[in-house]
Amino acid sequence: MQTTSLESRPRQALSGQPPRGIPRVLGRPGGAAARFASRAARWVLAGILVWRAVGFHTDANAAAPPAKNDRGYAYIHDEVPDVPWSIHIFKVDLSHRELEFHTTSGFGDALGMSTVPAQVKTVPKEYGQPLAAVNGDFYSNSKRYRGRPRDLQIRHGELVSGPGEHLAFWMDLDGKPHMTNVVSRFHVTWANGTTTPFDLNSDRRLNGAALYTPSVGRTTRTAVGTELVLERATNSLWLPLGIGQKYTARVREFRNTGDTPIPRDCMVLSMVPLLASQLPAFEVGDTVQISTETIPCLTGVQTALGGNPTLVRNGVAMQWTGIEPRHPRTALGWNKDYLFMVEVDGRQRGLSVGMTFPELAAYMVKLGCQEAMNLDGGGSSTMWVSGNTMNSPSEGRERPAANALVVVRKKPANPEGSANK
Repeated sequence: MQTTSLESRPRQALSGQPPRGIPRVLGRPGGAAARFASRAARWVLAGILVWRAVGFHTDANAAAPPAKNDRGYAYIHDEVPDVPWSIHIFKVDLSHRELEFHTTSGFGDALGMSTVPAQVKTVPKEYGQPLAAVNGDFYSNSKRYRGRPRDLQIRHGELVSGPGEHLAFWMDLDGKPHMTNVVSRFHVTWANGTTTPFDLNSDRRLNGAALYTPSVGRTTRTAVGTELVLERATNSLWLPLGIGQKYTARVREFRNTGDTPIPRDCMVLSMVPLLASQLPAFEVGDTVQISTETIPCLTGVQTALGGNPTLVRNGVAMQWTGIEPRHPRTALGWNKDYLFMVEVDGRQRGLSVGMTFPELAAYMVKLGCQEAMNLDGGGSSTMWVSGNTMNSPSEGRERPAANALVVVRKKPANPEGSANK
């Protein structure tokens, strides 16, 4: 096993051995290994520069106990030549509250598909400096809503997509990670007290309703239906839409043609014709209540992302039956002290064959994870660190993704009494 680290200090490899410097690149020249070698050269050079800048001499310090990493994060490349596996890890110390987790969308503030490096560039500067990122959730194959995450997403506190039938990862207000199924209780309450459930920024169900926010794009993209353009009622909570909240909205207009434009300060509630005919009559100026309640309650959560399946629960790897294929994988895992973002290259003989779910779960336990979950994998699997894509994508290029999870270092607060100039 070979390990290369870009920490600002020597670290022990996962095998218990010290770093060995430049990773060994396996495979035929000109193939996947060559692509990987080009990328590897960049981050190895960066590692050498870091070591030199802080005065490390690997031979002298190899046996020394690792010093405390005051930065709170570390990148590790773990190689297992016997399989082979090429594994990329970004480790975050959860006690460092200046390090935050944010999600991104394919088109920045709207649904879409783009590569992880492109999405990192959309993180607003006021949130700080992006340090690392991995691809996120699986996504819908809907032609109308390309790039719509399959499950829950909260981006900078804004509810982008609602809970689905799979797992969700979120960070609570104390900076602790969680993983569980989240159940939607989204609904609109009409003037007569009756309620109607709705989906968010997605295809409407057969006899259902959907709420569309500016995050879906410029229009609702629907074909037919009754659509209410909702604006903010006086002195009420309003956009961006948050989770676990109640909003009072006023009907600005209604249309029956579908594909309604979505003003930046409005939402649109869309209903199939049959459902609309069963609802109480409404007029322009009427008010309705919009609820984004969930079970469990996630009020105030700023970051959430979907995934599946569970890999580790309470420190125990999940079990699978039958034949499990090996694929490129992306995963999240954590314990009370650290969170790990993990990417495993695959489908590249000589470099990395990928992992099965049992292998990935066992590896997350080996890292020390008490909880872990799988994210989208295959050609989507990507790890970005400090301006570079660190892994070797299985398709020979980075595949666009619906969303991503980004580690950001917050900007330090202005010293007390200082003024911006």
